[in-house]
Amino acid sequence: MFSLSALFRRFKWRISLTVVLVLLESVLEILYPLCIGLAINSLLDGGHQGLLLLAGLGVASTVVGSLRRFYDTRIYSGIYRSIAPEMVARERERHNSVSQISARAGLLTEFVEFLENSLPELIAALVSLVGVLVIVAALNTDVFFACLAVLLVAALTYVLTGRLNFRLNAGYNNELERQVWSLERGDAALVQDHFKRLMRWNIRLSDLETANYFVIFLAIVALFVYAPFSAVDSGVTDYGLVFSLLMYVFSYIESVANLPLFVQQLIRLKEISVRLN
Repeated sequence: MFSLSALFRRFKWRISLTVVLVLLESVLEILYPLCIGLAINSLLDGGHQGLLLLAGLGVASTVVGSLRRFYDTRIYSGIYRSIAPEMVARERERHNSVSQISARAGLLTEFVEFLENSLPELIAALVSLVGVLVIVAALNTDVFFACLAVLLVAALTYVLTGRLNFRLNAGYNNELERQVWSLERGDAALVQDHFKRLMRWNIRLSDLETANYFVIFLAIVALFVYAPFSAVDSGVTDYGLVFSLLMYVFSYIESVANLPLFVQQLIRLKEISVRLN
């Protein structure tokens, strides 16, 4: 089986260690806005404890992040070396064409690239979403509910367009598997037609992604405008806390803005998994 869940079960201890490091790194990063706010308040009071706390947080997050990146590259390179020959051997047993095997070898790399590059970002985004919501709820309940509303808009957008996204990825990958075959024919018109169809699928995927972004970013802009208004209107006079709240909202917006990329990747990997299995 070639899927994210199957790869995790097979290499669970190796992947689990990098997930733990990512979680630790993400939790440390969530604390930055709060520590910056405390540092501001400490400086306004004539102290330096907040700056020392901020410096300690910076050193800790740098060390953990560096260790995680050093470990990731070696782990996922080893995983790809294990699964790629297995996939090629199985495709040959099925008597698939060289065109299909070549395309699927390329598609298989997307699983490893997702685990190495996108999974840490996805975990960081999810940790940020949950952690920021908890902290924002403690600082300002009105902004907290506004953040929840943005998340609901993003979720509904992808629930409504998920099936169409899957079908478009299937069409793109079907055409991609014909690429080597088209090139081997040596027919210029056939090659031109192939790339024309491939780009047509690519444009349709891009158009859907753009439409989803448009809807989600309208909600994000509304939150970005509402947050400072709510913070000031609530009568908060602690400048450090106001600054922290706005930084957390900005961090939350960044995480929500990245969700479309991750959802698109997960839908694509699901289609590839169905294809390979």
